[in-house]
Amino acid sequence: MAMPAKSPRVGGQAGCEGSGEEPASDPVAGFLRWCGRVGLKLSPKVAVSRWGTVSGYGMVAQEGLQPGELLLAVPGAALLSLHTCSIGSLLEGEGAALQSPSGWVPLLLALLHELQAPASHWSPYFALWPELGRLEHPMFWTQEERQRLLQGTGVPEAVEKDLANIRSEFYSVVLPFMEAHPDLFSPKVRSLELYHQLVAVVMAYSFQEPLDEDEEEPNSPVMVPAADILNHLANHNANLEYSADYLQMVSTQSIPKGHEIFNTYGQMANWQLIHMYGFVEPYPNNTDDTADIQMVTVREAAFQGVKSVSERLLLYERWDFLCKLEMVGEEGAFVIGREEVLTEEELTTTLRVLCMPADEFRECKDQDGWGESEGESSLSIASILKLQASWRKLLDSVLLTLQTYATDLKADQDVLSNKELYAKLSSREQQALQVRYGQKMILYQLLELTS
Repeated sequence: MAMPAKSPRVGGQAGCEGSGEEPASDPVAGFLRWCGRVGLKLSPKVAVSRWGTVSGYGMVAQEGLQPGELLLAVPGAALLSLHTCSIGSLLEGEGAALQSPSGWVPLLLALLHELQAPASHWSPYFALWPELGRLEHPMFWTQEERQRLLQGTGVPEAVEKDLANIRSEFYSVVLPFMEAHPDLFSPKVRSLELYHQLVAVVMAYSFQEPLDEDEEEPNSPVMVPAADILNHLANHNANLEYSADYLQMVSTQSIPKGHEIFNTYGQMANWQLIHMYGFVEPYPNNTDDTADIQMVTVREAAFQGVKSVSERLLLYERWDFLCKLEMVGEEGAFVIGREEVLTEEELTTTLRVLCMPADEFRECKDQDGWGESEGESSLSIASILKLQASWRKLLDSVLLTLQTYATDLKADQDVLSNKELYAKLSSREQQALQVRYGQKMILYQLLELTS
């Protein structure tokens, strides 16, 4: 995954089979020998490398690859989870006491134990991890940096929630468990700072197996050695496949020799990438980028057109009805992509209810909504021009959203178009600029269509 440097830079690159005796200090060589011992298979056509990658360690094609080729296969025994760690039986037995909203506590305790175990089975895997003190997730920025650089993007608010939840989880569940087992957790790992760092690693590096049809609770995250080395691109060329015995990384398109192999972490907007992984895709590369319009901002725009007390009361009634339909919420957002509205049903329903004539609203409310076919509609970005004028007027809430940023579009454009000026920015400033600019371009595109 795309992260800061995972360990001191090492020379060259290595595939599954090395030639000759590699130096013991080479973490890649040590990791590959470990792969051989645990049955983790790497194709001879790929190499783990820090050269020719977008960030840190990655995987590079040593030969040309065709779609459908197996790149690596990770057996269940090589996955690091609460079941495979050296204290697995204890963690499984204490499962009820380790429950938390995140569902990550057992895995995090496994990592806390294995990291400080003198001869951990997982040490060669940990050798390729990033330096924990150099993680670049915004949770490790100062609050002033987050507000100054990311105001309006949604990231500062998400980080504040994370930090509060992490602190609560650590002091209410994790620390009491470690203190109850001092023989398994040395004092140096009973640290909120280290726990923050490991949460960031799990956030960025772990995988969750998709749910089966009959499953309701999400599967616990697991660490997947080798698979988590691959960096991310929206236009990726490999994908992880799940089977009963192995997790397999398979190429999805032709990959020329020397090119990096990219996985996908899902359809992730830049604000999600920087929040969860500590990196972004430069504009305009991230085709999955989005911008949010807070639902309450649309409500605020609607109130701006209210002229009487009765109209104001009716608007509150309409909003309460939308809440009852579970179309809106105080902390919800309408998600706008480059080509489509991702929350199409929610936005279409909201615009319709807020703009329909009062008598039609009464009838709709009495019937608890409308029929499925009547409520369905399409709302691509291109189709916004065809919306009723009253609907487009409410989308002027874009203006209110744009006012939440600390900088305007022109200021960001000026920096991005000046290579010399852009190069003088810190890495955090560059990443934040890419997040802001991508969102603003989406919002301005929407604004042009509603004006």
